[in-house]
Amino acid sequence: MKVVTPLFDSSVRPRHVAIIMDGNGRWAEARGLERAEGHAEGATAVREAVRTCREQGIEFLTLYAFSNANWQRPTLEVEALMRLLVEFAESEKAELREHGIRVNVVGEVEDLPTHTRRAVEHVIDYCADGERMTLSLALSYGGRQDIVNAARALAVRARAGLVLPEEIDESFFHKEMTTQSLPDVDLLIRTGGEARLSDFLLFEAAYAELMFLPVMWPDFKEDLLIDCIRQYATKERRFGRTSAQVAAATASAR
Repeated sequence: MKVVTPLFDSSVRPRHVAIIMDGNGRWAEARGLERAEGHAEGATAVREAVRTCREQGIEFLTLYAFSNANWQRPTLEVEALMRLLVEFAESEKAELREHGIRVNVVGEVEDLPTHTRRAVEHVIDYCADGERMTLSLALSYGGRQDIVNAARALAVRARAGLVLPEEIDESFFHKEMTTQSLPDVDLLIRTGGEARLSDFLLFEAAYAELMFLPVMWPDFKEDLLIDCIRQYATKERRFGRTSAQVAAATASAR
């Protein structure tokens, strides 16, 4: 197995990277191709992003693969995306397992067609022992819906007397969400030229560094991801504190 030394020290690189993979359809249309061909080309960029994050020591990578709003897209495009998910799960599972990458899903996996859901569940089980990195696929996912579902679940438990209102804090609330196993997002990247979150990880990305790139997802290569991580490494992460407080905390931790 090829071993690559990360370019960034663990103290400055992001622990959790999330990516909105936008621009597949427009990439294809600009070349006179069907939109589905853009999604197929985007699968190559997914493989490269996973490999790059693994080599750079990123612990968590979350990819916005299919939102709950994407069900409104043309039927043929949705069907093509579901087939690609199956192909990805079947073709990549051996390499994911070999490199210790655990696969996770956030969102409403039960909304997926049976064949797609079973393929996804199989790759999750197959890679369950992975400890080097967690690859999360956001499928039929919406950040606001995830928050609403968590609130509803807590309301039911509170009505049954199983939880007291004063017990509910951010950590307690997060345990009811489909992202419960993931830490907060450190770096959120969106390709495709749009500067919006599109209902992606709204709760988890509260303090994320946001980077919006004009490049379409199929053209998102290793060097661009490395550059995003490099930019992140230059940021001062204050979380409400002053620069002096951050410097003092860093010094005391040494």
